[in-house]
Amino acid sequence: MVATAAPDIRDLILGNGPFGPAEVRRLIEALGHHATVHRDLRAAVKELESQADRSPAASVKLGVCQRLLGRARDALDTLKSGDGGALALFHQGAAHAELGAHDRACEAFAAARKAGYEAAACVAAAAEALRASGRVAEARQELDRIAAEASGSADYWHARGAVLADSGAPLAEQVAAFEKALEIDAGHAGALFALGVIHDRVGNDDEARSCYEKSLDRYPPSVGSLLNLGIMFEDRDDFARAQQCYRRILEAVPDHPRARLFLRDSTAAGDLQQGEQDLRQRDRLDQVLTLPVSDFELSVRSRNCLQKMGIHTLGDLARTSEEEILASKNFGETSLVEIKEMLASKGLSLGQLAQPAAEGATFEPELGEEPSVDEQEVHGLSIADLNLSVRARKCTTKLGITTIGDLIRRTAEDLLECKNFGVTSLNEVREKLSERGLKLRGE
Repeated sequence: MVATAAPDIRDLILGNGPFGPAEVRRLIEALGHHATVHRDLRAAVKELESQADRSPAASVKLGVCQRLLGRARDALDTLKSGDGGALALFHQGAAHAELGAHDRACEAFAAARKAGYEAAACVAAAAEALRASGRVAEARQELDRIAAEASGSADYWHARGAVLADSGAPLAEQVAAFEKALEIDAGHAGALFALGVIHDRVGNDDEARSCYEKSLDRYPPSVGSLLNLGIMFEDRDDFARAQQCYRRILEAVPDHPRARLFLRDSTAAGDLQQGEQDLRQRDRLDQVLTLPVSDFELSVRSRNCLQKMGIHTLGDLARTSEEEILASKNFGETSLVEIKEMLASKGLSLGQLAQPAAEGATFEPELGEEPSVDEQEVHGLSIADLNLSVRARKCTTKLGITTIGDLIRRTAEDLLECKNFGVTSLNEVREKLSERGLKLRGE
């Protein structure tokens, strides 16, 4: 479905032009397709709320918009001071339904129909309220009474399909009703969600996902579609997109219990997955860094120079800059090329892990007693042994910190200079080091 141009929200809400079901439908469609409409609508509502002498017609506009923004209680209070017309009554019914007052919702929908609001929309909305309160038979009776005149209403066919589903009707009948709704309105969110659920249950994952995603083009986004999409993304280990779905729910309903629970679980699972990947990469890198240079074919000159410099592993080389290598006696350009080629064969480069030091920080150990043999053993342990969080571990990797000894030669300020490494991560590092009787440099 091609989205229409975004309406001028300020003129629509604050102007003196018409504001009826057609304008509300256009506003809802725009909210589903144009991000700026949300901002403009909130601004217009705020301005209208500040007007002390609103007309009854303006109160209807405000009440409808408050409901669209998820403020059902405010909408009810505002609509009561409206003009008492069909539009105000219908949206009072919708607000009552959203608050769980289903009997009052049905009364308001009946009054809206009597006042001239579209009959099929009123009966379909009342049927949904009856279903929500467990009165499925009554909902079906209401729909049967209006079947002849409502055959062209997408809302009617969606409500019919929902009643069929609750009544245990054959799946084919349910699908036929929802598809009829989509023939009339291809973007009907309720029908799309219902078909998505059916596809989901029978294992048609691609069709289910398509239905859920299409339903989100309408405003407000279907909470059911977002929850089910989130679960589908988790099944594919796409935790980032799953979390986007749950956060979108919480933006509209901050206290939604399932969304909060699912977001927490998805975040934990995503962190675990990312942590496992990071740990595997870290382990592979650690293995490469411990490879002795004697395992590689080097010229006698290069081997002797490296030995004189105390360089025994690829890790030692990766922590040594090109300038330091060339400063060694008898180490020329030919040997330098040879060393670089050896490192490149393992995906490393000279000075790769010494780059942070080149930015002005020095990480020499503080003067004092030489560490004992036991302390040297601890200092040589991999940073992975501290079991840091994913964020802290990523930052240590960026800083070229591979061992606990590397870490304790850094100051708190050195760590905080790394992007995304905040006070929380710093305190975590301090706590992990404290468990081993260690501290950061200067503490």
